[in-house]
Amino acid sequence: MNIGYKLAKLITSVISTCLLVLLTTVSSSALELSDINEPKVVEAFVDGFVIPLMETDHSASGVVSIVKDGKLVFSKGYGYQDIENNILVDPAQTLFRPASISKLFTWIAVMQMVEQGKLDLDTDINKYLKTFQIRNSYPNQPITMRHIITHTSGFEEGGLGYFEVNGYQNIIPLAESMKKYQPMRINPPGIQTAYSNYATALSGLIVANLSGVDYKDYIQTNIFDVLGMKSSSFYEPLPDKLLKNMAKSYAFERGQYVAKPFQIIANLGPAGASSTTATDMAIFAQAILNGGEYNGKRILQQQTMQQMLTREFSHDERLMGMGLGFYETEHNGVRLVGHSGAIDYFRSDFGVDQSNNLAFFISFTGGTRMATKLAPALYDAFYTATIKPITPPANFSDYANKYAGNYFYWRSNFSTIEKLLLKLLYGEMSVTPTANNTLVFAGSVVSGEYVEIESNLFREVRGLKKVAFQEDSLGNVKGFVADGIPFMSTFKAPFFSTSSFNISFLMLSLFMFIGVTLKVAYRWKAHRALEGLEGKVTWAAILSSYAHLLTVVVGVIAFAIGAASLLYEIPTIIVVWLWLPIISTILSFYLAYCAVIVWKNGLLSNKWARARYTLVTAASLFMCWLYYFWNILGFNYLS
Repeated sequence: MNIGYKLAKLITSVISTCLLVLLTTVSSSALELSDINEPKVVEAFVDGFVIPLMETDHSASGVVSIVKDGKLVFSKGYGYQDIENNILVDPAQTLFRPASISKLFTWIAVMQMVEQGKLDLDTDINKYLKTFQIRNSYPNQPITMRHIITHTSGFEEGGLGYFEVNGYQNIIPLAESMKKYQPMRINPPGIQTAYSNYATALSGLIVANLSGVDYKDYIQTNIFDVLGMKSSSFYEPLPDKLLKNMAKSYAFERGQYVAKPFQIIANLGPAGASSTTATDMAIFAQAILNGGEYNGKRILQQQTMQQMLTREFSHDERLMGMGLGFYETEHNGVRLVGHSGAIDYFRSDFGVDQSNNLAFFISFTGGTRMATKLAPALYDAFYTATIKPITPPANFSDYANKYAGNYFYWRSNFSTIEKLLLKLLYGEMSVTPTANNTLVFAGSVVSGEYVEIESNLFREVRGLKKVAFQEDSLGNVKGFVADGIPFMSTFKAPFFSTSSFNISFLMLSLFMFIGVTLKVAYRWKAHRALEGLEGKVTWAAILSSYAHLLTVVVGVIAFAIGAASLLYEIPTIIVVWLWLPIISTILSFYLAYCAVIVWKNGLLSNKWARARYTLVTAASLFMCWLYYFWNILGFNYLS
């Protein structure tokens, strides 16, 4: 890390401290509604929020732009585009990776196809595919573009081994990628929301098929060039004139920033491959606020643009839902539409507030808090809301337990080895009734204490976010959906899929296998001396225990070694490891056969010894079920 950067970092730290002191001494009346039109006031607020967080979250760079009443009220860069060469971020020049915000350009292109009469939102998408077809998993229930654009297509999530491309020379055509990596359909279309990168990328392919133009070229010509977004592109690699202004991907490792390669998303390009500037995104925001037009140039008709921003699907009309591609969020009672985005080194947020004629774009490298917390803080400062206390229903305890349990997102994998990895990534959420007649949510996305305000509808005790539970035809709770993530509904998890069940029995099984191992080490000569049928059944238990221990230990090592490349390949060490669950399962079934022989023939020293043998057998069979349930048994991956 060079001296210039260290000095700038020290100055930034001092400035951020001063800004925090200044902001805490300003009275709340100083941040009135009209103040958001004052660039200096907005700058003081954003600086005071962003700069300290960049320090603590180790963010090397970022941009914020805010549009209000047709004007660019605020646009500022933070940190360094290139630390090694002391190049500061310029909001008009420095490109960031907005990740899934890229999807909005794809949806605009889709609706352009609709306006041209080339695409019908309610027609089977197979009509628009040339080289392959989507599987007919649910007869007479085809996936339509309306399903895709509201994230109700029913696809499972996927990406292991192909989400990212390792080197530009390995990029394959979008049609080939869509055919090769087609995921399973896990729900009928239109039933549950489950965010899908694949479905979005498929939409990009359909745009290319209908227009006769490569997707990247189409977006460049029909959106970026029309609006004058001169520093925006889906091309990978970026054109040289843009590449020189690309913010480097930095990770904070061992006390310093380390530049990482440009992440290539070509296999799912329409879902997240764009690069853009804060100023260009401000132009895009103004076009949306102005009904699809900017500076006399139009990307959509006003009616079509409004259709995209209008709620199209919601699991519960009392919550925010999905527009056509845009999703609804709410800050302090104010409705916004937009999108967020995240890839390895960039976190971004884009919001459009029609009621206040306001929009913002936020993108930072490093930690997630700048992108996820700045917009709520902005509304807390400029559009405050009063949170009225709520009295829980007096009889809530009578039926509270129907909500209790563990929940998983439908945005999961069900057919490949990603099933376990995605569960670890998104986690499970527990819902627990309290003595205060409330529910406590504990999860990575939804957390806190909630109180029922209407039937199956809950609100934060100390906030305005809401959660709505879903019931089946018998009145049993089957899942919930939460404000802010209308594209990710949940399902109530059966007990055998929960972490508590799996980890508890896994630990118990490993304890038994370790016990067998220690016993063998302690009585090695006695075990070697065993002969005949008793020797065979004893060694069956020993080998099965060894195999399961080896499977777990080697699996942890394999994924630790291969973690860095999992997004673009299935490492050889993991492919080799996948043989171990197969071997362990074969040995376990042989052990089960031996257990029958043991009891039938009264083998081993006594009933207690035979009982221990049975427990080891049960533990081995549990491990077989574990491999099967989490798709580790076999070579279940798409790459």
